Amino acid sequence: MDKIKTRQVKHSLTLQYTGTILGMVAGTVLLCWFLNSTFLEEYYIYNKQEAMLAGFSLIDAKSEAGMLDSAGFDEGFRRICENGNIAILIISADGTVIRASVNDTESLKIQFMDVLFSDSRDRSTEVLEKTNSYVLERQADTRHKSEYLVLWGTLSDGNLILMRTALESIRESAGISNRLLSYIGIAAVIVSAIISIFASRKIARPILELTDISRRMNDLDFDVKYQSKGENEIDLLGEHINQMSKTLEKTISELKSANNELQIDIEKKIRIDEMRKEFLSNVSHELKTPLALIQGYAEGLQECINDDEESRNFYCEVIMDEADKMNQMVKKLLTLNQLEFGNDAVAMERFDVTELIRGVISSASILLKQNDISLTFNTDMPMYVWADEFKVEEVVTNYLSNAIHHADFEKRIDIKYTQRKDYVRISVFNTGKPIPAEDIENIWIKFYKVDKARTREYGGSGIGLSIVKAIMDSFHRECGVVNHTDGVEFWFELDTKNN
Repeated sequence: MDKIKTRQVKHSLTLQYTGTILGMVAGTVLLCWFLNSTFLEEYYIYNKQEAMLAGFSLIDAKSEAGMLDSAGFDEGFRRICENGNIAILIISADGTVIRASVNDTESLKIQFMDVLFSDSRDRSTEVLEKTNSYVLERQADTRHKSEYLVLWGTLSDGNLILMRTALESIRESAGISNRLLSYIGIAAVIVSAIISIFASRKIARPILELTDISRRMNDLDFDVKYQSKGENEIDLLGEHINQMSKTLEKTISELKSANNELQIDIEKKIRIDEMRKEFLSNVSHELKTPLALIQGYAEGLQECINDDEESRNFYCEVIMDEADKMNQMVKKLLTLNQLEFGNDAVAMERFDVTELIRGVISSASILLKQNDISLTFNTDMPMYVWADEFKVEEVVTNYLSNAIHHADFEKRIDIKYTQRKDYVRISVFNTGKPIPAEDIENIWIKFYKVDKARTREYGGSGIGLSIVKAIMDSFHRECGVVNHTDGVEFWFELDTKNN
């Protein structure tokens, strides 16, 4: 704490922010001024000069090839004149005009003659480049206050060429300069605005972080810490908050731990009570109907409502059927209880699941025929897996029984394998209505029924899929369900590795 108190601020946030913005704006303005003052005029003249020399080279090449007055050179000659804003006149030794950039060739010839041979007092000349073929000059006309670049010389075929282009006036150049500066100024404002946004965010981010830390501390959450760099006032504040958070956490940690343990115990007790109430409610509900039927038909036999033997046999069959349903449900509950509490040992062994599935199909053949259902299982090759064979048979039986009772439309059941690297997925598909999306996560819960009326019709208790889930959990393997447009596919996975 003493070290934090005595530490001085290295960099003020205000100075950092102001220095960054002023530095960027000043740098941008100075750069604009430097570029404008140093390079604008020379760059402009250089481009004009290059355009004239390039035009001369092209015209000279055409004259050497004898194509100067050919129609094929018309487009090229026009581009030279228009792109560089250059006036061009080509004349022979006897004064005949061979090429001209304008129709009024006499006026152009007079202008050229005036530039080349007029009184030198009216113009100043600066030779920029001179060769055996041409002379490039910079001429200023004091009478008209204009300035030109003039190239005159002799082509390879002996013809005389005169080229002239006007340079921008100082005022126009200043206008260009000002426009350039305005563009750069706008860019500087945009850049400055962007930097200001980033700079302000940089300042606001740690403040917002400290605000969030203080809010979480108010909720007794001391896990988050401020990542301080120790360079400014906010970093110092963050270090103080970290120290305070550490002190508060140490003070209430034992109380919080005790409170958490108490909360866990209370939640566990509530959950156990809810499970007990739910179990009793479900069992009572499932037993109520068969008990009522047994009682009703038993009273009917006792009171001899129908004396004929056929009626008595019917009453006895109903009583036996309902008693069998109760017996099956109790057995399933006992099996599920053993699986959930881990009292049923898992005997892992290697066996052929293909042979097992064919045995289950054979046992269900009567039900398949009674319900007019076609079953497809086109697998002749053995598929060896590691699992508890008895429990896998229980899973397959539950899946197949479920598929038979819910098969609809085409009334078709498909059983297939999907081979993976270390395991195989076994799927049981039946045509029919898909399971509603809101029910998919709940079908593995004890006593949960998607269609209660239909489940009661075939004597289902809502426990079968819970047993499947418990068995697969004991194998540490996955099971699940997938809706298709024409039916439902239930699947489970078994290990195929030999080691």
